[in-house]
Amino acid sequence: MSTEPLRIGVLGAARIAGRAIVDPARITGHRLVAVAARDRGRAEEYAAAHGVERVHDSYADLLADPEIEAVYNPLANGLHGPWNLAAIAAGKHVLTEKPSASNLEEAIEVRDAVAKAGVAFMEAFHNLYHPVVRRLHELLESGELGELRQVEATVNIPAPPDSDPRWSLELAGGAMMDLGCYALHAHRALAPWGGGAPRVAGARGGEHAGMPGVDEWLEADLVFPGGATGTARCNMASDTEDLSLRVVGSRGEATAVNFVLPHLDDRLLVRTPDGERVEELGRRTSYTYQLEAFADLVRNGTRVPTDADDAVESMRLIDDAYRAAGFAPRPRTVVTPPAAGPSA
Repeated sequence: MSTEPLRIGVLGAARIAGRAIVDPARITGHRLVAVAARDRGRAEEYAAAHGVERVHDSYADLLADPEIEAVYNPLANGLHGPWNLAAIAAGKHVLTEKPSASNLEEAIEVRDAVAKAGVAFMEAFHNLYHPVVRRLHELLESGELGELRQVEATVNIPAPPDSDPRWSLELAGGAMMDLGCYALHAHRALAPWGGGAPRVAGARGGEHAGMPGVDEWLEADLVFPGGATGTARCNMASDTEDLSLRVVGSRGEATAVNFVLPHLDDRLLVRTPDGERVEELGRRTSYTYQLEAFADLVRNGTRVPTDADDAVESMRLIDDAYRAAGFAPRPRTVVTPPAAGPSA
């Protein structure tokens, strides 16, 4: 097995990149070779602050850098698809923030490009790699919770400012894209114990004031082939923060207090006929586990559960939830590489 450090390029100077790639790279010994942003001055500040080796004038220049073998894409949602496709065309391995594209059609295009190019691709549902979520699955696999009956996933946060790109329809924004994707993916990850992948049975939602077509909140009802039901809730203008996942079985239940950022609260609350207990699974960041899995994929071909095929099925469920709630799937953001788009 190869343990050679990855040579990573970062697209954009997004806020999330600090905790999602910079810190994990420092911990695991991988190299941050270059960064590019819409504004070179911003990229230079970012590089200086985070120890990135050099700065490129544009995303296209970064993709043309022969030393870079893998790209991290934390751009605004609508720029995931176009720049994932550009990175794949440049022969780079890709770790992309979620969702991988703006809609199902674009996600399929990304998946097909990955297969044709033979590069490694991973969608950044980092929480799936943390022991909190893994342990929740173990409780179902062991039979301690019995047969899966009900799932409740909630991802609510206080509102970002209206200027935030997460509110932009043109950049594929909305609560379901930014938050609800976690809730839906948590349901999809339970397919082995639900008799297969869940489908959307109904949904409802509400627009953000003054922004037609952009969902401020959305709730989707799901049904598993085995009969279990689920609810995926997201709200991007909530009074309180709630990032919980509750799984109910025929013999007991378990709740991950913060399944999205489990390193911030690693408690798993378990209740069965044998009693109640709290398991604490560790504060090592889910992003660090994720980067280790990505490096193992690139270096050794070790499969990951959040690959391009999985990204397509996640996007399918997102589009289904939007339609069921009376929204249209997000439009594609038109970008023509090598022309740079706005960074997140």
